[in-house]
Amino acid sequence: MTRVLLLGGTGDALRIARQLGREHVYSLAGLGKVPDDLACTVRVGGFGGSEGMARYIEAQRIALVIDATHPYAAQISANAVTASRAARVPCWALRREGWQPQAGDDWRRVGDWAELTAALAAFERPLFTLGREPLAHLDDIPAHQFWTVRCLDPHEGNARVRILATRGPFTLEGERALFAAQAFDVVVSKNSGGSATEAKLEAARERGVPVVMLRRPPLPAVDREFERVADLLEALRIAV
Repeated sequence: MTRVLLLGGTGDALRIARQLGREHVYSLAGLGKVPDDLACTVRVGGFGGSEGMARYIEAQRIALVIDATHPYAAQISANAVTASRAARVPCWALRREGWQPQAGDDWRRVGDWAELTAALAAFERPLFTLGREPLAHLDDIPAHQFWTVRCLDPHEGNARVRILATRGPFTLEGERALFAAQAFDVVVSKNSGGSATEAKLEAARERGVPVVMLRRPPLPAVDREFERVADLLEALRIAV
C-alpha cells in the first residue's frame, strides 16, 4: 500500500483529498477553514522545515508526497522536494497553468513588493487579491490611496483600507457589482490560474481597469508534474 502525504490548502488539493482513504494524510498550514468531512487524516500545522518534513515522512511510512499547494507557496514546494529526496520517496506536484492576458487586458507584471508599490503609484483605489501580504503594509498606504484588501482572514484594518474577509469561487456577476460599487482603478493579483478567482480579470477587462500581476516564483523540479487534477488522480489510482 502506497501511503500518500498530500500538501494542500487549495481548492484543487481538496478535490484530491476527497478521493483519499483513511490511510492517507492531507496536510494544511492552518490558514482558512479546515475541512471536517474527509475520510483521510487531516494534519494542521508546519513540519519544521524540510528536515522536519523528512522525519515525518519516515516516521509515518509515507511512500509518496504530492505537492498541491498554491503556485506561490514556493518555500513549501522547495521543502517538499528536499524532504522527499532525503526520505527517498517520490514527489509529485499539481502545477496548474497560469492565466494568459487576452485582448483588452492591460497587465503590468512585477516581481516583488517594491516593484508592485512603484507600479501602483499613479492609482488611487486598488483592489488587492494577494491574500495576507498587504496586511503587513497597512501603515504605509500612500495618502492619495484607499485600499481594498480581499483575503481569507478578518482584520481590523484602518481608516485607509477596507478588508473583505471572504473566499472564492467568485462569480462574474459578483465581481461586476463589487467593481461598480467601489470604483477600483487597478487590480493587484497573483497569477494563480484556475477558475475560482478568474472572474476579477474579466471584470477588470470589461471596465478597462489595469492589472498589476505578481510573477510566479520559480519552483523546483519534481518526479511527476500534472496540470489537471483529473490526470493526477488517474496516476494516483494506478500508483496506490
